[in-house]
Amino acid sequence: MSPRALLLYGPPGSGKDTITAALTHLNPAYQLAERLKAGPGRSHGYRMTTIESIDALTARGEILWRNDRYSSTYATDRPHLDQMLADHQIPVLHLGQPDAIPAVTTAASDISWTVVELWCPREIMIERVTARGTGDVSERIAAYDQTPPLHGPTLRVSTAAFSPDAIARWIDILVRDNNS
Repeated sequence: MSPRALLLYGPPGSGKDTITAALTHLNPAYQLAERLKAGPGRSHGYRMTTIESIDALTARGEILWRNDRYSSTYATDRPHLDQMLADHQIPVLHLGQPDAIPAVTTAASDISWTVVELWCPREIMIERVTARGTGDVSERIAAYDQTPPLHGPTLRVSTAAFSPDAIARWIDILVRDNNS
């Protein structure tokens, strides 16, 4: 049986953090796979590092996906995923670029990935990102507008239409069924 992981895709404000919290509450094995981050802004949910450290991991072929947004560099590294899997966790990875999906799932093809696309109406996203108080609402609106729908996710769900607990239960069923 392959190790399992979950990839939550969606624009800013689509509910990735909220759904991850609901999943963790449902089953503590679900844990956020904190990406590396070098740069300013929000630090919660990231492993803060330097661009030099990300460059070194990239040079060793240990970065599955890397992107620049909000004046920062973000990276998903294989050693962190491997440690989570060794600890019997189900990594929950947050991504917002469609090219990231095949990059990560191909580079880590030994993992059984469930891909869930989260979305919400633009006006709901604006309310959510404004409430965060991070001061980068216009950048997040631009990112929302630039985030296209995925082709063929395992599940696509509106976080404005269903409760986080209901969405978490659906995802949990999909993750378990994806590896049976």
